[in-house]
Amino acid sequence: MTTLPEAQVIAERQLCGLVNGLAQRIADHVRERAATLGLTAPQATALREMSGPMTMRELAERMSCEPSNTTFVVDKLEKQHLVERRPHPTDRRAKHLVLTPEGAALRTRLLGLLAVDSPLSGLDVREQQVLRGLLERAVTSP
Repeated sequence: MTTLPEAQVIAERQLCGLVNGLAQRIADHVRERAATLGLTAPQATALREMSGPMTMRELAERMSCEPSNTTFVVDKLEKQHLVERRPHPTDRRAKHLVLTPEGAALRTRLLGLLAVDSPLSGLDVREQQVLRGLLERAVTSP
């Protein structure tokens, strides 16, 4: 087992703290904006991620949660007439999740609210692209 230099250990700990802090600020931002629309944070996250028809599994991946948790969220959105389950066009076993017109309208409002005073709005487009690239590398590296 290789022992990392103390400076690297400290730098990684600090970076983890910053990433966790940013994640918390984003979660708080989503929760606050969702509440103004009468949604929970998971419901808002689901609506944000539903850029088109998708399966429950695809939505769960986008939400970074288990399909069973996604089912609970989608059940609530369906009861609010924001999402419909429709037959999948190519897989008889799967259902496609589709926003209703009301769901699409609410998603548009939500995206607008999420853009206001976002924790990332202090970064310009280029800085956001750099951060995205670095985070993607960190997430996909072994």
